[in-house]
Amino acid sequence: MPELIKVDKEKCTGCSMCVQVCPFNAAKLVNKKAEIGDNCTLCGACEKACSVQAITIERRKATSPEELAKHKGVWVIVEHSDGELRRVVLELLTEGRKLADKLNEELAAVLVGNKVSGLTKTLAEHGADKVYLVEHELLDKYTSDGYVHALVGAISKYQPSIVLIGATPKGRELAPRVAARLQVGLTADCTGLDIDEKGQLLQIRPAFGGNIMATILSPYTRPQMATVRPNVMKVGERDQFRTANIEKVGVNISPRTIRTKTLQSVKEISGAVKIEEANVVVSAGRGIGSRDNLKVTEELAMVLNGAVGGSRAIVDVGYLPHHQQVGQSGKTVSPRLYIAMGISGAIQHLIGMQSSDFIIAINSDPEAPIFKVADIGIVGDLFKIVPVLTEELRAIKKKEA
Repeated sequence: MPELIKVDKEKCTGCSMCVQVCPFNAAKLVNKKAEIGDNCTLCGACEKACSVQAITIERRKATSPEELAKHKGVWVIVEHSDGELRRVVLELLTEGRKLADKLNEELAAVLVGNKVSGLTKTLAEHGADKVYLVEHELLDKYTSDGYVHALVGAISKYQPSIVLIGATPKGRELAPRVAARLQVGLTADCTGLDIDEKGQLLQIRPAFGGNIMATILSPYTRPQMATVRPNVMKVGERDQFRTANIEKVGVNISPRTIRTKTLQSVKEISGAVKIEEANVVVSAGRGIGSRDNLKVTEELAMVLNGAVGGSRAIVDVGYLPHHQQVGQSGKTVSPRLYIAMGISGAIQHLIGMQSSDFIIAINSDPEAPIFKVADIGIVGDLFKIVPVLTEELRAIKKKEA
């Protein structure tokens, strides 16, 4: 039985209502008394159905205003690999700087690892007032056990008000584990952040399949935790003269704490430009018609030294692999130039590319939603427009060469 749910055997009458209402078959009668199995999800159905209040679930009580007020500062959890910072860290520092200034509080970066102090200068240059440096030989390679242990200890000690983590594969593994240990809420895959008049973090993310944008608050517990999708926020200007206070944080960790070990790391080798890192992305949608017609998209991308992307519609039918999908269920991109051809512009796609610096849309439907976010909209047949555009660009490049 999960520790948070209790059955009072004295009160239980064996009525079996809990068994009947449990959607997960976790409740059963043993010797005419209710028992709850380990597959219980704490949904509360049995607790509500029990007429004699024999089943109770211990839920965390709201933190008092006095305790909430003790939590100060905005934290950005740093993700790094092979001595390099992930770009999303710089994006979060830029956004975290704005949040911290609105709150008139400190912006801190939390750097966990081993022999990683060389990264502190870059963190300071991108807005951090302080860097909490958590180093240990057992944190040399990322493991969720080790990093969760280190972060929970640091958060419990210093009590920040806001904790931001990149919604990368590692961040999506790490954040919910930290939140669960701290018994606080977590808003995942945010695309926007702000501070309201009460000083609370506004956590903005797509909801209901991306059809609406929801603003989520965490008014009762601290810290307020959120993961943020990479490439939805801009990286601010670097200030090479900016410095930060470095505070080393001790961590008590043993090999028994870490249940997993990294045996080997293999880097993906690809000649193609990754869409999330490209300065130019040329994307095709349902209007491309067939896999063979993608040649039009690929030739334009090649002339522009860009990457080829696509909407979910053409990825689902197998025209492109999933790692080239742009949108809510694919990659978020923020290139200097984004060209959308034959893409209608459903909100799920816009979420993945609307932060691009300059957007060109080509579509035969003048009412296509993509035109609402485009800097330049061209209404017409892409198969007549794009080849001409490609040839003109080739001619320009040939003259420049």
